[in-house]
Amino acid sequence: MSRPIVATIHQQALRQNLAIVRQAAPHSRVWSVVKANAYGHGIARCWQSLAETDGFALLNLEEAILLREQGWKKPILLLEGFFHSDELALLDRYRLTTSVHSNWQIHALAKAQLNAPLDIYLKVNSGMNRLGFRPEQVSAAWNKLRLLDNVGEMTLMAHFADAEKPDGLIEPLRRIEQAAEGLDCPRSLSNSAATLWHPEAHYDWVRPGIVLYGASPSGQWQDIASTGLKPAMTLSSEIIAIQQLSAGDGVGYGYRYHATGEQRIGVVACGYADGYPRHAPTGTPVMVDGVMTRTLGAVSMDMLMVDLTPCPQAGIGSKVELWGEQVKIDDVARAAGTVGYELMCALAPRVPVEVI
Repeated sequence: MSRPIVATIHQQALRQNLAIVRQAAPHSRVWSVVKANAYGHGIARCWQSLAETDGFALLNLEEAILLREQGWKKPILLLEGFFHSDELALLDRYRLTTSVHSNWQIHALAKAQLNAPLDIYLKVNSGMNRLGFRPEQVSAAWNKLRLLDNVGEMTLMAHFADAEKPDGLIEPLRRIEQAAEGLDCPRSLSNSAATLWHPEAHYDWVRPGIVLYGASPSGQWQDIASTGLKPAMTLSSEIIAIQQLSAGDGVGYGYRYHATGEQRIGVVACGYADGYPRHAPTGTPVMVDGVMTRTLGAVSMDMLMVDLTPCPQAGIGSKVELWGEQVKIDDVARAAGTVGYELMCALAPRVPVEVI
């Protein structure tokens, strides 16, 4: 591990964040969402730190099977269900709970040869118009499923497009109530934002994702700063070179930054091939030797440059935090015009990972 960049996964932060979710929704069970390889943190590295959860929710069969083979015996929910009917044999073998969002999935369940019924999450289109049955279609779909020997326990499931806003659930909840009319069923509705800020939507199961990893569902760190949530990933590196600039000197590809006077800058071993956002502009926050400073110029594949004016003591080998406990991933993402979710998931395979 000669190149100094490393991503550190903090097990205690994961455990603490799950505990905070339980405090926020004390009467609900918790699906911990570990899709996209646990939001880039590594599902194999993280799941035991979240083992106090009631279940894991994800997308890929491969990740579900990995959890089973590593010893997880409690529920696993496939958030997008099965994609082909022949996958039902694996759902049966590994005892997976599946969402159902389309009529073809109901037909596939009816025809499948299973050893035991599968638990079902029937997806309601709450107005987001991605997956799910429209409210007026739900009763018929529910009744079809209820008649099948291959179907076990059933839960009504939905997702929210705008739960970060105080009034963001009014219309979706109206649609869900319409869908659930006449049905006596458990519900799983709340994503991270609804879990934190909308107790009226908690019901039987909440499904936190981004908050488990210590970032804000709104993309604004200050929205969760008082919750006690802690970043579960730190991306860090070191300064590998120093440059002394004079007035007018350019920095990086395209000379997107020019010095206005004498200026000392550092070159950091981190670039977009590591998962750092290529479009992060001059001024994106970064910490050098415990001092907050900023990036300068364009991010290149393997390097980025930082302003050493606030930290004149810094030199080759100085520690750099790209995001983590001090430099919030939400702030880096906002500067780059994206969201913390994307930065987590974009962590490149070439970055070494340590778990503490």
